[in-house]
Amino acid sequence: MPLMQGFPPAPEDRATLANWRTQPFNAWAFHHVREVVPSAEIRNDPANVRVLEQGDTDLSAANLDQAIDGMANDALVILHKGKVVHESYRNGMTRHDPHILMSVSKSMLGLVMGTLVERGEVAVDDLLTKYLPELSGTAYAGATIRHALDMQVGLEFEEDYTATSGVIVDYRKAANWNPLAPGDEAGDLRSFQEGLTGTTGPHGETFYYASPVTDMLAWLMERATGLRFADLISQRLLAPMGAETSGYITVDRIGGARGAGGMCLTARDLALVGQLMIEGGARDGVQIIPQSWIDDIVTQGDNAAWRRGDFLDKFENQDMHYRAKWYVHPGATPLIHGLGIHGQFLFVDPVRELSIAWFSSEGTPTDQGWMDHVMTSVERIRDAIAI
Repeated sequence: MPLMQGFPPAPEDRATLANWRTQPFNAWAFHHVREVVPSAEIRNDPANVRVLEQGDTDLSAANLDQAIDGMANDALVILHKGKVVHESYRNGMTRHDPHILMSVSKSMLGLVMGTLVERGEVAVDDLLTKYLPELSGTAYAGATIRHALDMQVGLEFEEDYTATSGVIVDYRKAANWNPLAPGDEAGDLRSFQEGLTGTTGPHGETFYYASPVTDMLAWLMERATGLRFADLISQRLLAPMGAETSGYITVDRIGGARGAGGMCLTARDLALVGQLMIEGGARDGVQIIPQSWIDDIVTQGDNAAWRRGDFLDKFENQDMHYRAKWYVHPGATPLIHGLGIHGQFLFVDPVRELSIAWFSSEGTPTDQGWMDHVMTSVERIRDAIAI
């Protein structure tokens, strides 16, 4: 019998908190996350939906069938000049099903942070502890919002997705992503943050990827605005850009949002975020994300920090940078992208007016060969579209 069929599903066919991120269960769970993990809705505005027209751009040279086949692909939506030029779904997913973004969630947070800066609710050079004095005795002491946005906080945290014990497993339990073991005390993301005291070096010098830093920023954004993180994303991104479907985000036991990886959107709406960036953060003349913030993401990253960092071997382009939760390949035709484990991507090529939302349920959290295949496929798509 297929997964999660019948009531109750047979134990061997049931997606649970213990198995939802592993194959074959993730092929169902990644677009049914709220049935496994508690969540908060990120509302769209049904009266303000942006209707996407169909386009006729020829992508035959990109060989999309080869790009998709055998790649655990759940959805692929490509927009060119604001029109849908490719749309495909697998594993039971449809255009109306929100799919987990994993760490592309970080990139959504990075965009919305620009609205807080624009409104004077925060400044990027402010210390994190100005808003979260609870963290004064932790590794975050002395770090700024900019350090956290650019993953330059000297926080000791090993982002080992294959670990079966240790700090990353404690982190998942705090986020409500892993079941508690016998004798475990039920924690939450905020108390977990307060226990992070180990450091790796000075803030602001090295790109060091640590997901809890982004969850901390979600908490900070709530403190600075007085809004729940889900409502903040709704009011400042999803609803005004014209999302077709409401999304949601996973939350911990006290409602703390997993800003680092728990956001779930449809493929169309994720591609629409890319389109918003292509259009300078505005829709129909109304500025949603500041144009200056998007320009800063593209042009102001710290390549020296990137070269000293722990992701240098993952990309061929040594001139990259990471800015406000976005990976950027600079140049005359820049490529901006969010990247999530198990194969979640949003690629934005502003020169070609191209936005690519790619969802997968890849079994291995981070597979270099798999990622290389995706990057090659994206370059074929870009090459198929003349500037």
